[in-house]
Amino acid sequence: MITQLESTIVYTLLGLGVFIIALVVLEVITKFSITKKITQEGNIALAIVLASIIASLGMIISSAIR
Repeated sequence: MITQLESTIVYTLLGLGVFIIALVVLEVITKFSITKKITQEGNIALAIVLASIIASLGMIISSAIR
């Protein structure tokens, strides 16, 4: 039987996996490097958009797990 701790770890790893896949897909489909634009060029607007995407994915994954 799966304990509460084991299910938490499984769902955490599943959520992190989805986040990583989503960030890689975003990096691939854009014409520019998101990482370079945010870190080297200091594009605050892009950082805010990326943060909103991450927050949205978090809400979707949280709802799907419940």
